[in-house]
Amino acid sequence: MNIIPIKRALLSVSDKTGLIEFAQQLISLGVEVISTGGTSQCLLQAGLPHRQVEDITHLPAILGGRVKTLHPNIHGGILGKRNEHAEEAARLGIEWIDLVVVNFYPFEKITSQAEHTFDEAIENIDIGGPTMVRAAAKNFNWVGIVTNPQDYSRILSTLASTSGLDLQLRRQLAEKAFAMTAAYDAMIHHYFSQSNDIADFKDYFHLPLKKCMTLRYGENPHQKASAYQFNAQDGLLTAKQHQGKELSYNNLLDAEAALACVLEFDLPAAVVVKHTNPCGVAVGDTIEEAFLRAYQADSVSAFGGIVTLNRPCTEALALQLSTIFIEVLIAPAYSEAALKKLQEKPNLRVLELPIKAGAPWEMRFISGGVLFQERDYQKITVEDLKIVTQIKPDMQQIAAMLFAWQVVKHIKSNGILIANEQVTVGIGAGQVSRIDAVEMAIKKAKNRVKGAVLASDAFFPFRDSIDHIAKSGIKAVIQPGGSMRDPEVIAACNEHGIAMVFTGTRCFRH
Repeated sequence: MNIIPIKRALLSVSDKTGLIEFAQQLISLGVEVISTGGTSQCLLQAGLPHRQVEDITHLPAILGGRVKTLHPNIHGGILGKRNEHAEEAARLGIEWIDLVVVNFYPFEKITSQAEHTFDEAIENIDIGGPTMVRAAAKNFNWVGIVTNPQDYSRILSTLASTSGLDLQLRRQLAEKAFAMTAAYDAMIHHYFSQSNDIADFKDYFHLPLKKCMTLRYGENPHQKASAYQFNAQDGLLTAKQHQGKELSYNNLLDAEAALACVLEFDLPAAVVVKHTNPCGVAVGDTIEEAFLRAYQADSVSAFGGIVTLNRPCTEALALQLSTIFIEVLIAPAYSEAALKKLQEKPNLRVLELPIKAGAPWEMRFISGGVLFQERDYQKITVEDLKIVTQIKPDMQQIAAMLFAWQVVKHIKSNGILIANEQVTVGIGAGQVSRIDAVEMAIKKAKNRVKGAVLASDAFFPFRDSIDHIAKSGIKAVIQPGGSMRDPEVIAACNEHGIAMVFTGTRCFRH
């Protein structure tokens, strides 16, 4: 077990949660307590006997309190190997410190406040705390390190029964300590990197991630899963959940896809997502109209899906929603009447979240590494379109094509989308050939194809897709262009009386 007796402890904490009770119990167990700064003041006010760090270093805190514990008498007491350095320590008057209890200046709390200044952020970069934590964690063979008040009760119960900490526990505490210092440094690096700006793709990129929930399972019941959150970031994991079951791994993936899509629109918009692909998207004069159109675009696929709105959910909309089965509803706000109506579906997860852009980058894990890229926030306007056919699209068709382009970029490639009057009517997603995606979208659209427009996330490699849609009634096509067979595709559109525009840019989503 290799139990090390705890005779002397150094307490220096910014988070004073449970401090007094913890110190009282240590003292009652015969542990000598050393303290510093604000921690010492708390102990003095509580009437708890302890030695101040100045009694150990024989120097006052200097440089406005920036230097207090950075001294050989402190770090020698923490870092010394008891089986090798005892004689040297005695000669130098260094006393062993067996337990270090430290947490850091509240850098995350300060920098998450919109009104903070850069100087305030700098002053809340802890130096002495991380140095002591790393020293104690490195020397876990002889020292216990506590960085979280949640561990106080465990430490006290262990000391009460054994008067010391065994090697296994000390190593576990050291692991937590190094995780804490790593996250703290990542947080600071993140701040200096201007919060998520990786436009220049720096040589090193550190993400401060903190576990915020354990999920029931991953994509399938046999897979374990958890969710980790960036420090001080908005986003899906900060949503207020008004009701419903716990969010699942798949819920979160689908909800993120729905959020990304609804962000495309300024007008009242609703997005229905199933398996990370939109199955119905629409805008309208009101959010109620937008939702009804999005749902009716593919009500079969919408069963058990995710609904995201970019306007507050009203009682009238809640009444519509209460008649169908969906897994998750996301909106920027809810009326009290709407929340009351939604309570009739207690399993429905109702999330409140501001609809705004998140990090400007995204990442995917691959074997042995991570891929980073900028998010596809590119906006295509009328001025970007190049009309390449003899038939010119009218303004209504152009508006429909621009709407379709906003949605097709959120469909897994190969992606084809058919839209009509600011609503999707047929989607072919994730197909291994573009002609298959076209056939799927037409099949989904059923009898709503006539007069509609079609969007393709990448160029048409052959004219076969155009020949196929000619029979359907589609009147206009928007696509990137750039194929060596573009002239053949354009000729096919001219033969069939179909207008076509090029965007000059593709929007693959793998």
